[in-house]
Amino acid sequence: MSDYDENHDTNDEQSGDSSSRSKDAGMITYDDGRDRSLSSRDAERQKLQQDMERYLTSGGQIKQIDRNVRMDPPRRPESNYGSRPI
Repeated sequence: MSDYDENHDTNDEQSGDSSSRSKDAGMITYDDGRDRSLSSRDAERQKLQQDMERYLTSGGQIKQIDRNVRMDPPRRPESNYGSRPI
């Protein structure tokens, strides 16, 4: 085991999150909600609600935007074909 591995393990132990980092390091997972329990969904909803309330109390605003509104209008594609001299 190298010095990096030893230091990395001690840092994980100090943070208390060693199992999730070592198992899921580099893995991309897709969460479609089917594997979550009702209690975990409620906890997620409560956290989202608290985050929204904190955002709004700190002066944040929520705006509803029409579906047909775009940030920037569509542009014609640019073509550089034939623009260079021979």
